Amino acid sequence: MTLVDAQIQDQYPTRVDPAQGRGWIERAEPTVHPGVTEGPASAKELTDHARDGFHIQRDLLSGPEVSSTLDELRAMVEDPGIRADERTITEPASDEVRSVFDAHLLSERIARLIREPRILDRARQILGSDVYVHQSRVNFMPGFRGNGFYWHSDFETWHAEDGMPRMGAVSLSIGLTDNHPFNGGLMLMPGAHRTFVPCLGRTPDDNYRSSLKAQKIGVPQEEDIAALAHQHGIEQFTGPSGSALWFDCNSMHGSGNNITPYPRSNIFVVFNSVDNALVEPFSARERRPGFVAARDFTPLRS
Repeated sequence: MTLVDAQIQDQYPTRVDPAQGRGWIERAEPTVHPGVTEGPASAKELTDHARDGFHIQRDLLSGPEVSSTLDELRAMVEDPGIRADERTITEPASDEVRSVFDAHLLSERIARLIREPRILDRARQILGSDVYVHQSRVNFMPGFRGNGFYWHSDFETWHAEDGMPRMGAVSLSIGLTDNHPFNGGLMLMPGAHRTFVPCLGRTPDDNYRSSLKAQKIGVPQEEDIAALAHQHGIEQFTGPSGSALWFDCNSMHGSGNNITPYPRSNIFVVFNSVDNALVEPFSARERRPGFVAARDFTPLRS
């Protein structure tokens, strides 16, 4: 474990030795933070978000906006320079692009989009402060061969490997294709965000290189997943292209493989509070690179 700023207490120990035990930890922070009282999110949406750890925003993007964004992103992934870049992740068993990180730096359209009040002001409402982009990427789940992600909490990784001190981040997933119940749509456990589940095992050096393709470290034990599922149930984000899902950093979520002919693509942006700036990793020897965990804490402006 690396040395962390002495002023920052590790409230969520993880990557623990099995012999030490791994009791669940009750969340210390609110899900909807006080501080920003006006914005596009309704009172009901904020109430739902606080209760479930997520809410859906229908029709965030119009049809023409989806089409033009997809055109730009297709051109981006066909660029030989971008395909060869470390920020581009391919499927483990093929050369198909799985994710492209730093999407808001590589795409002017995405950079403008996330600064629009309909998005930026909602992130500020939820987190109660100015925000910056912790991470952004475009995800492509191709038909027939798209691999899912096992159950996990993003905060567990961001805390352990990036030094995110507290649960003060929110993720936005914008569907660029239709999200059906059968093409690998994201599953979430409503209410499970109020519980932090420590994970077992030490963090290997350069763990991000393999975890971005298939995460093996930082995932809960099956008995933890089963207990949370029995307690909270499982819901799935579905809807037409242009729909968006806002979900808390500690939401327990995962997705299955896509064996249908229907691809699934989305823009994924993580907004972190400027009051929750990263310190040194809590359970890793080195920081992850900036395209995975940005350390430019400059607030986003419209």
